[in-house]
Amino acid sequence: MKARGFTLIELMSALLILSLLAVMSFRGLGAVLDARDRVRQESEKWRGVAAFFSRLQRDLQLSAPLPVQAASERLEFSRFAAAEGVDAPRRVAYRLNADREVELWLWPGLDAAAGEPARYTVLPAVAKLELRYLDGALAWVDAWPASERDPPLPQAVRLRVVLASGEELVRVFSLK
Repeated sequence: MKARGFTLIELMSALLILSLLAVMSFRGLGAVLDARDRVRQESEKWRGVAAFFSRLQRDLQLSAPLPVQAASERLEFSRFAAAEGVDAPRRVAYRLNADREVELWLWPGLDAAAGEPARYTVLPAVAKLELRYLDGALAWVDAWPASERDPPLPQAVRLRVVLASGEELVRVFSLK
């Protein structure tokens, strides 16, 4: 009776094929995990951008017809409380700080002289923040009020944000 089994060459060939499959699977798995991390980072970045625009839009919709102090990289205004009663009327400001982050400043009341504002980073990694204001003649200006005859609020605010990763975002918010 002859013994049946695999020869050493057959076993070595099978091990070689299995090791090649394992290496390919490992590289494929690594690529999938890297792609998942990149997608997660991009998702977090865009979720933060969407939250920033949503917050700014909400604050602008609640803006009070009180004097605005606005320049090309800073917008400061007063806003009413929301109808839901979850916040109070207060003075707010959005500005680009030295760390290239958009900060939200919140004063305890409607008057900026009421104390020091609390400062929160609402959008990190910003290369440029540009604000423009629509006047009564439907012309965009860099600061508000442009003259003493201007109303307390502009017709609209145009926001241009360039992220550190290079994306440029432009939004226009109507105030009337």
